[in-house]
Amino acid sequence: MNEILLRRKNKIILEKGSAAEADRRAVATIMKNVEALGYTFSQALAERLWTFDRGELQQFYQELMPLLKGLVGADVVYRPMYPDFPDSVMEADGAELFFNAILHYWSYGLLYPARDANERLPLFDETKIKVLDLGTPQDLQDIFMLLCQSKTALSQADKEDLVWIFRNEGPALPEEIPLKENAALVGKLYLENTPLASAEALQRFCRTATDVLRLVTAMSDGDISLAENTRFRSFKRRERRILMALLQGCGSIEEDMLRYKNKWIRVGERLHPSSYSEAQFGKVITAFYKLRNDVKIETFGGKVARAMEAQDYRSALLLLRERPGELARRLDWLLRDAENKTQVLEAFRETAGKVSTPVLLQVREHFLHRTAKTELRVFLPKGNLARCRYIQNTLPDIEKTYCDTVAGICESALTEQYRKKGPLGKVYLSEAFRRYMVPFSQRSASKTLKAVTRGSRLPFSERARAFRAFIWWTNMGEGEGMAARDRVDIDLSAAFFDGDWRYIEHVSYTNLRSGKYRACHSGDIVNGGPASGEGVSEFLDVDIDSALEYGVRYIVYQVYNYTGQKYADIPNAKFGWMGREDVRSGEIYEPRTVEQRMDLAAQSTVSIPAIFDCLKREVIWCDMHLSLNGCHQHCGGNNIESNLSSVAAVCYSMTQLARPNLYDLIDLHIRARGQRVDDMACADVVFDTESGITPFDTEVFMGEYL
Repeated sequence: MNEILLRRKNKIILEKGSAAEADRRAVATIMKNVEALGYTFSQALAERLWTFDRGELQQFYQELMPLLKGLVGADVVYRPMYPDFPDSVMEADGAELFFNAILHYWSYGLLYPARDANERLPLFDETKIKVLDLGTPQDLQDIFMLLCQSKTALSQADKEDLVWIFRNEGPALPEEIPLKENAALVGKLYLENTPLASAEALQRFCRTATDVLRLVTAMSDGDISLAENTRFRSFKRRERRILMALLQGCGSIEEDMLRYKNKWIRVGERLHPSSYSEAQFGKVITAFYKLRNDVKIETFGGKVARAMEAQDYRSALLLLRERPGELARRLDWLLRDAENKTQVLEAFRETAGKVSTPVLLQVREHFLHRTAKTELRVFLPKGNLARCRYIQNTLPDIEKTYCDTVAGICESALTEQYRKKGPLGKVYLSEAFRRYMVPFSQRSASKTLKAVTRGSRLPFSERARAFRAFIWWTNMGEGEGMAARDRVDIDLSAAFFDGDWRYIEHVSYTNLRSGKYRACHSGDIVNGGPASGEGVSEFLDVDIDSALEYGVRYIVYQVYNYTGQKYADIPNAKFGWMGREDVRSGEIYEPRTVEQRMDLAAQSTVSIPAIFDCLKREVIWCDMHLSLNGCHQHCGGNNIESNLSSVAAVCYSMTQLARPNLYDLIDLHIRARGQRVDDMACADVVFDTESGITPFDTEVFMGEYL
């Protein structure tokens, strides 16, 4: 419970204690200790702790510290190859570094350089302190409702939180769940945890056959985005009857089922529709019969495609008016090809109010940038693995007048929809929100210290002189030697590019330090050690000013699994970074300086977590994955040198993404139902990076503001 609240809201639920007198010294001691992790207590939380006796405070401390350490990654031991990094690497002779690496490899990853750790200076860096506040059970209910109300796909961490709250707090089913994927997950939870579950309770979430297919997929622990195949499980008699009843209660299902024909044929093998009576489930039985026997089914998409091929745009528009979302998605096509573009614009104007807000926001952004001459078109395909696709931009031009008209129609429709929500009152909106993207889909997002949307730009401290990235991992089992089948060798790398994405240099296990600027790697470790052990670490430092001096603009951080296991199969693997004012003060790993930390847990062997823009001193959040095109560790493909062109293309694409930002989203809300103020103290609602609603409260934006 408190782990969820700490991660999402920096809050803790605490009942009043039994102390007759406040033990202020003990509370102050706890506050001093949590400061080392970058946290402190609000007045309300401190006052609640003053009601605790010594035993209750001890229990609270023993429960809180592991949670906070887990958030900032301080729950593990960071053991680099050289304990006095970075001095040892920067000062050592090249031959010494080479022979140390060879000895480490020859010892199956068990022998480390014989170096003593020098006494380190205390940490001189100034760090921001996060304030922990007192929470209530209502905060959990609010999180659940916001996640259910999300109009975009949830991350795996979001889903885990939603599942925990449903199973442990027992919230009622919401009246509405806008996104069908989320409705499928909640439906699965309802069926699993409600002894007297009925089809009637779920029918409002299952209005089409595809809604039911998502529910069946969720019940089989498959990909509810339907982008990947699922091995459907066998269902109990009660479950089969509920699913059949849901399908029967939907509208026309044949065309919808045809979209996922092969999936439905496999589902039919589990539902056994022919074992039910025609009188009760006749529509469902007929639909399965047509799918299995290839009986022709007329489709909406087929009608539209035929009309467009025949250049009968009037008929195409008449059809698309029936499905405003489809019309919005095909606007670019229509404005390129249709002769009567005014007719197209009027059709969109009349139906835009029925289009979902996420689609309107994305259409608006697309047409705002439509006339820009970009080299590539960039796509983030649907699915549980974040990969970037890009193609040459060969789209024919559309007149700017039409593009501006579409953007204006979208804005009018959005403000009209937002006006129906409750008034916001006086609103303070920070300019910093321009750096953060709207969380349209968090489906493939990794579990992180701060929830951030891909393409967002996190500002880097002006005081920090160096960027220190780190990884930590263990083996998959308890083996230690190089020959162990469960050995894991993860490599941290950084590639350096100029402003035009021309390669300059890299630092990795093959090149521990730069020959041009102050950048170095802590040494290549090839054995993570037992899964239950302390684990091992690699660090990579870059001095920002020296990189800029030699023409570096972008530093791309990558994590390669040299031994080839997918991160999802490894029990322990993390990446993160720190901003350091002085890399020689403090410990190598200082929790207070950690800016971001993420779990490496995707179905991939290559991760590109972040790009550092040295010129703007911003971290561009990627959380992307790379395909190796058939290469593996034995053909030398699983390292930075073999993938430079792919890395440059993916990262260039990420910097070219045209996506709506949070500033524009909130500005539309203010125009529709609020009043803009410049003084935070006068505001009823605050949108700021440090207080009020922050860019990292993604569940708030997904559920309340989209």
